Amino acid sequence: MLWIALKMLVGNRGKYVGMIVGVSFAALLIGQQASVFFGIMWHTTSQIREVRDADIWVMNPNVEYIDDIKPLRDTDLYRVRGVEGVAWAVKYFKGGSRARLDDGQYQQVVLNGVDDATLVGAPRDMIIGSVDDLRKPDAIIIDDLGYRLIWPDGPFELGKVFEMNDRRAVIVGVCRIGKTFQAFPIIYTRYSEATAFVPVERKVLSFVLAKAQPGEDSQEVCRRIEQQCGLRALTRKDFCWQTMYTYFTKTAIPINFGITMLLGLIVGAAITAQTFYMFTLENLRQFGTLKALGTRNSTIMRMVVFQAVLVGAIGYALGIGLSAIFGDVARSTARLAFLMPWPVFAGTGAAVLFIIILSSVLSVRRVLQLDPSAVFQGF
Repeated sequence: MLWIALKMLVGNRGKYVGMIVGVSFAALLIGQQASVFFGIMWHTTSQIREVRDADIWVMNPNVEYIDDIKPLRDTDLYRVRGVEGVAWAVKYFKGGSRARLDDGQYQQVVLNGVDDATLVGAPRDMIIGSVDDLRKPDAIIIDDLGYRLIWPDGPFELGKVFEMNDRRAVIVGVCRIGKTFQAFPIIYTRYSEATAFVPVERKVLSFVLAKAQPGEDSQEVCRRIEQQCGLRALTRKDFCWQTMYTYFTKTAIPINFGITMLLGLIVGAAITAQTFYMFTLENLRQFGTLKALGTRNSTIMRMVVFQAVLVGAIGYALGIGLSAIFGDVARSTARLAFLMPWPVFAGTGAAVLFIIILSSVLSVRRVLQLDPSAVFQGF
């Protein structure tokens, strides 16, 4: 009977292709938008993930995400170092500054100040230059995208100079880091230099980066820091999740992408359900003949469901495949935020399953209500 169902399905090629196109469109739009959403969320944690030496971030108790800078007191560093289970702790500065270029133009930049002695927090993936060159006076390292934003033409060059807060800054390296949520150039320098590149403030310490001693659980060390110092301490993984949660709950990003995915689901479901229902109506004579020959309703149901599942599987494969191809091309050409973890595949599959169920219910109901005698009445 399934073979008969298949022959009925592919026999009407126009509606067969139309149903596949409807499911593929829904899967493509949902998968693509969901992947861009996950990519954006992943980019919000880029600067946390780039700090590979420390596994604990200590911050002001009111900080909610990486760009929510609420400074600490310098004495907080020594309090953290005194907590049991902390192997070491260093200063880390994060803030914004303005770069004054040679042509007199200004460019907003994101400034990161790493520990002067150990350079903990400095980038590791260098294109040209060396991290150790940060020990030179006025030295900075800039990310490759930021370099291209300021100087779009020509190869990477060391020794370029601009000013921040009326102080000279010299590029000693160009690094490659994960794309960030903001489109500003990312600059790394030593902590003492970073505090001079911004206006003078009484408190400038943004974070304390710490490492748990070997054998110590990072979560337990965070709990001790919070209990003894009254500060907020999170592991790198937890800080990433906290940052993504804040962007998810306090911005319109999920709403905007959710509306687009919902529209894709509605349009795909409408096209597929209507086309499948029309296909079923056109084949009522065949279904009526089968019922007149003694085919049970359960068998008829399996035939209709088989047709819907086949269309859904093909449409899902085409849609999710096109989404992956789009993402691969977009990432290599436009550096688009695009990430396809397993929830994208699962969520898109669930949407396609909804479309299949809706189409099957509408069609099965009409077939089950069919009177076999109608076959002989020339309807």
